[in-house]
Amino acid sequence: MPRRAVLSNRRMLTLAKKLLTAKIAKLSQRVTKALHFAAFALPWRTLQVSKRTLPPPNRTAAALACAVLLFPLLSCGTKADPQTLVMIIESSPTNLDPRVGLDAFSERIDELIFDDLLERDEHLNVKPALAERWEIRDPLTYIFHLHHGVKFHDGRPLTSRDVKWTFDSLLQEKIRSTKAAVYKPHVDHIEAADEDTVIFHLKDPFSPLLWNLSDGAIGIVPYGSGDEITRNPIGSGPFRFVSAEQDKDVIIERNDNYWGEKARLARVRFLVVPDTTTRALELRKGSADIVNNALTSDIVLTLRSNPRLEVLQGHGTVLNYLAFNLRDPILKDVRVRQAIACAINREPIIEYLWRQLAEPAYNVLPPQSWAYNGEIPRYDYSPERARQLLDAAGYRAVNGIRFHLTMKTSTEESTRLFVAVLQQQLRDVGIALDIRTFEFATFFSDVIRGAYQLYSLRWIGGNEDPDIFEYAFHSSKFSPHGANRSYYSNPRVDALIDQARSEIDQTRRKRLYFEIQQILAQDLPYVNLWYLDNVLVHSKRVRNLTLNPSGSYDFLKTAELVPSTR
Repeated sequence: MPRRAVLSNRRMLTLAKKLLTAKIAKLSQRVTKALHFAAFALPWRTLQVSKRTLPPPNRTAAALACAVLLFPLLSCGTKADPQTLVMIIESSPTNLDPRVGLDAFSERIDELIFDDLLERDEHLNVKPALAERWEIRDPLTYIFHLHHGVKFHDGRPLTSRDVKWTFDSLLQEKIRSTKAAVYKPHVDHIEAADEDTVIFHLKDPFSPLLWNLSDGAIGIVPYGSGDEITRNPIGSGPFRFVSAEQDKDVIIERNDNYWGEKARLARVRFLVVPDTTTRALELRKGSADIVNNALTSDIVLTLRSNPRLEVLQGHGTVLNYLAFNLRDPILKDVRVRQAIACAINREPIIEYLWRQLAEPAYNVLPPQSWAYNGEIPRYDYSPERARQLLDAAGYRAVNGIRFHLTMKTSTEESTRLFVAVLQQQLRDVGIALDIRTFEFATFFSDVIRGAYQLYSLRWIGGNEDPDIFEYAFHSSKFSPHGANRSYYSNPRVDALIDQARSEIDQTRRKRLYFEIQQILAQDLPYVNLWYLDNVLVHSKRVRNLTLNPSGSYDFLKTAELVPSTR
């Protein structure tokens, strides 16, 4: 490797270590603050000794040790309810009506209370659920045969009439919901042929229909359900709703009359804890059993050493990406975009900022997807190649600088740390990156309006189905009408997307999506950065946990509690 590249790597690694040190020092200060709140229950001498053990900001190992030492001081030994699993979530679900709730907490809790017509397997293919089988009579007619004998939590039988009502309430606007936009353009009407048979009649061929009838998309509600289901959700799933209190908790309990495999947990309490450090402390002192994808990488690293806790880590589908505004005079040149991709070194970012809790990404789709193309062009780290591309684009360095770019970002901590490293990496190839930080609402408003050059966001769930290409890259979906916020336009890609959305045969659909991915890799409206791992930290009284790549709460369907190991 050229000496210049080696020095550049060393500077970048040094910067990453400094950023991590500052991050952990901040964590230590927050834990210390929590310790001060607990001072009334601690001897003053203990508190003074603890304060003297605080490390200087530039000593990473000491900071981690400090966090490990401080956690036990706050461990007050709360006795766990042997019948209730306590899982921490970051905020309350917005609406537990499965026809309405769009946030992650609503959808993931809904998946436990309500059944969907279909489910998704580990390769993100659809499989039977309430519908034990289905057939496609022609591209406009989908026939679903329901399991017989399924009952709602209040004892009413679930039939095709309930399925028809669930979707008709959206199509006929009996319930106001943005989810209607998925079905109204394509579904003409729904027919309840008999108690166990429901038929979807479409306006046009729409192959993503099956995906939009599966896990988390929309659960089936009882016939006649209106707004009241928001307050008292009645489904047919493995758990039944008990209670919910805004900003406090949601409680569900096992449905002993479930038609499928019954849950092993008697009760689950979703405890709302907005603060990251407090979530860690609740786990540490035993007043909570599970935190799923809601702790920083540094806290996870610290909690690994706790003998009463375990950490499950698995591949995830959440994608971090860097997006370009293709209307920008500089960024509209594909050579500039490719140069930026070559200038990004993912390895130290994943190692030092994500603590190996992420995997490099070179595609919008996750590798678990049946439509994933792993043979598309990749832009591996090569500062020399980046300089060559920039030279070819006519941007020669003057006093070390070729041009300035501005990147807008939110105040979210991991994003700000990444952008600081990116700034150094781009500087090494002659690009001066100016950073503008805003509260998320302001930042996202600018992104939607196209008032940016560069930004970074995440796809959470949306990239699990290849129909993401229509929403994010079709020229008819320029923001605000879709998520094509890069203003990317390629007639060939548009035609392939349209063809894939109307193609029923999955083998042929796969070929079409492979070509789409190939073109996008060359045109590069995005730089795909990394997939975040699923990280579940739990007490040892919980067992039989299995991670789902999507980050859903399906593991609660098989989890069980054992006597406390205290």
